Amino acid sequence: LAEVMDGTRLLFVLFGGLLEVYCGVSANRGGSPSFTDEIPFKINWPGAEFTLPTSGALYKEDDFVIMTTTEKEKYKCLLPSLSNGDGDDDKVYAGPTPGDLLDPLFKQNSCSYRIESYWTYEVCHGKHVRQYHEEKETGQIKVQEYVLGSMTKSTESSRQKYKCQLTPYYPVLMAHGTACVLKQNTPRSTNVLYVCHPEAKNEILSIAEVTTCEYEVVVLTPLICAHPKYRFKSSPVNAIFCQAMSGSPLRPHSLSQMDREQELLKPTFTAAGVGWWKYEFCYGKHVHQYHEDKEQGKNIVVVGSWNAEEHLQWAQKNVARSYQFKDDGVQKVKLVSLFYGHGDVCDLTGKPRQVIVKLKCKESESPHAVTVYMLEPQTCQYVLGVESPVICQILDTADEKGLLSISS
Repeated sequence: LAEVMDGTRLLFVLFGGLLEVYCGVSANRGGSPSFTDEIPFKINWPGAEFTLPTSGALYKEDDFVIMTTTEKEKYKCLLPSLSNGDGDDDKVYAGPTPGDLLDPLFKQNSCSYRIESYWTYEVCHGKHVRQYHEEKETGQIKVQEYVLGSMTKSTESSRQKYKCQLTPYYPVLMAHGTACVLKQNTPRSTNVLYVCHPEAKNEILSIAEVTTCEYEVVVLTPLICAHPKYRFKSSPVNAIFCQAMSGSPLRPHSLSQMDREQELLKPTFTAAGVGWWKYEFCYGKHVHQYHEDKEQGKNIVVVGSWNAEEHLQWAQKNVARSYQFKDDGVQKVKLVSLFYGHGDVCDLTGKPRQVIVKLKCKESESPHAVTVYMLEPQTCQYVLGVESPVICQILDTADEKGLLSISS
């Protein structure tokens, strides 16, 4: 959406060309001179009888556009009036700096942990960041570890926004970590970004390897919320209300059809990952490992491709479907394993890459949570794990060979 200018007509291009029309609008619009990604909008399709909200964004009866779809369906869309909401930034602040507010945490022997599929990450605040893996061998614990950085004295506050959200962060540089062989033994380093969250307990939100042996850790903390420039700033969703005009359906036909198609395709595709590599799984098609670069574009490695006959051969020698019993005694599919072969040739082995995809029904407080991890137990032979409550019902359709019944 583009902001409406005085005396002009606005071209809306919405939902990939679903709505496109020139329309006249009211010239007396409030708020910022331009829309940005930081201000979210949502289009609602109410019926003929509805009441405008009395809180939040304001609406005027004469501030609307008439939208026409490519199928000649017409809608009257009421637009919200926006305000900047950055009043706190202009106020004089004479309290403690964010460094002072974090100082009690740094002086304590306080560490936060994040456990992933293979590695465990340890952030001891004001001291170091460590990555390690423990294994038991003949009664002894063997530890593989790398120091990702140790505390340095130089820290500077930052008001840049993290991942395009209205959330300033305070960075702390951890340098002089374990030497990195891939970068001529340059020491590893980590930027720990402290982000205000009133209800947080200094937990690790995310860890990413932004470039080789250089890391970024985001920590949520309530301590810097006392500083006005670091307070959590919510971005309320601004509603645009589009009412169907005479002879038009409540919602555009193409939009309703697109929603149905996306709902069918939703369980067959997963893309996730942090750090340099990300992973894309399309059921019955492929598993890709990829990295996106602004200058060089998208670098894709085909980890495996689907071939039903090869999977069936693999399933004859391996367990493709396993069950669990719920508290009520009902038997449910817990895990489905699928074989994908014929990936890109591996430089180290001279053979095509291959991957076993493990789809696991995993209960969670969040019904839409998805965990994705990639392991490499042998050179260029991978295990891709996808765990989520979203796929529980889908797994129940699996036959004894692990094949799912999913609409194409």
